Amino acid sequence: MSEALHEKLERALRDAFDASTEIYKQRGFQRRIGFGSRPALVSVDLANAWTRPGNPFYCGDTMDNELIPGMQKLLKAFRDNGHVVVHVTTAYQNTDRNDPNTDMGMWHHKIPVEAVNLKDEDLWAIDSRIAPIEGEYVMLKKRASSFSGTPLAGYLRSASVDTILVTGVTATACVRTTICDGLAEGFRTIAVKECIGDRVPGAVAWNLYDIDAKFADVETVETCVNYLERVSRKPSSMAAE
Repeated sequence: MSEALHEKLERALRDAFDASTEIYKQRGFQRRIGFGSRPALVSVDLANAWTRPGNPFYCGDTMDNELIPGMQKLLKAFRDNGHVVVHVTTAYQNTDRNDPNTDMGMWHHKIPVEAVNLKDEDLWAIDSRIAPIEGEYVMLKKRASSFSGTPLAGYLRSASVDTILVTGVTATACVRTTICDGLAEGFRTIAVKECIGDRVPGAVAWNLYDIDAKFADVETVETCVNYLERVSRKPSSMAAE
């Protein structure tokens, strides 16, 4: 997309947001859910098939310029303060579209999910720049939402989590459905602004605006890091003494 078209799209989105905000405010939308006391990170599909060029799911240059650096800051705050981290990825055991027993279900009729084959571990491995460390849960999903048909909700509840900070790709699909289902499961939902991407121009801005009105609070990396440090689960050095 050219710079001129990008600026035109940005102006159109700002105008749409301004007009929609008036409607939402008048009708009681855009309320705040707030942070709780036991957070977890749910990082969605930040695996090589989405973060590195050459795959149909690749989400573009914002990966290197904004999303990965934002994730590195966020992960540091989670790890330094002893909070739960979940890395979610997607892959399929049977990518034969003609086999009725494929674990792709019906989704391959809409998008090329067969491009992420479980046999090619490098495709669905979490990007090495934000690689999981020991003790962090790496969960495989088959559908858009990280909660659909997975043990995620139970895993989070067993850790007494009440707040999920959601990051990843894409804003239009897996991130959005994860946020919606997370709220439905009873978790406070926070969408981390700089750590959510998509492959379609304007998709992130529109979805985050709409999500903020209905399903989650959209917060910056800086705000989230400050929160994670305030609710640290690690004892202070003074307390340890």
